Amino acid sequence: MPQPFLLPTPDAAMLHASRVTGSLGPRPAVWQRMWRYYTLRLLRLQGTPEAMARGLAAGVFAGLFPIFGLQTLVGILLAVPLRGNKILAAAGTWVSNPLTYIPIFAFNYQVGGWLLGRSQSTILVRPGDLTPWRDWLTLGQDFATTLFIGCLTVGLVCAPLTYLMGVRLIRHLQRQRRRKPANGFQAPR
Repeated sequence: MPQPFLLPTPDAAMLHASRVTGSLGPRPAVWQRMWRYYTLRLLRLQGTPEAMARGLAAGVFAGLFPIFGLQTLVGILLAVPLRGNKILAAAGTWVSNPLTYIPIFAFNYQVGGWLLGRSQSTILVRPGDLTPWRDWLTLGQDFATTLFIGCLTVGLVCAPLTYLMGVRLIRHLQRQRRRKPANGFQAPR
């Protein structure tokens, strides 16, 4: 006889039956289908490999800055004068996400500190040591400057690398798509 605590409760059954809340439940097939749909849409984007890679590079550059909530907008705005793909610019900003924020910005801060010749001990101070507001303001400015210089440097290195790798990858994917027939069957010879 099945355990009673393993059976679905009427509330859980109602949750999945509702149109509004049903899509919020754990349905792996829905998420897999959605992931596949958007992956295929990204792979089937039209444009030259160079324009698509320029958009991707603009997005990666914007994604390396700590402007939360504005990274996508900045990436798209950077892609416009570069004549890059705006959709890939938005996708390129995904390089920074909640899982990668801390490692990326810690690395950028380290690079900025190294370039400015600042040691780690300059930012690690006790709050009791900073009594006037000017000290707090100076500390914030030092931190922001160091992080900005690091983000700019890492962005200026990563964006061209993303462009070069993106052009090669996109050309490869487009060649593969041209070789593969749309219906999956080869025409008789």
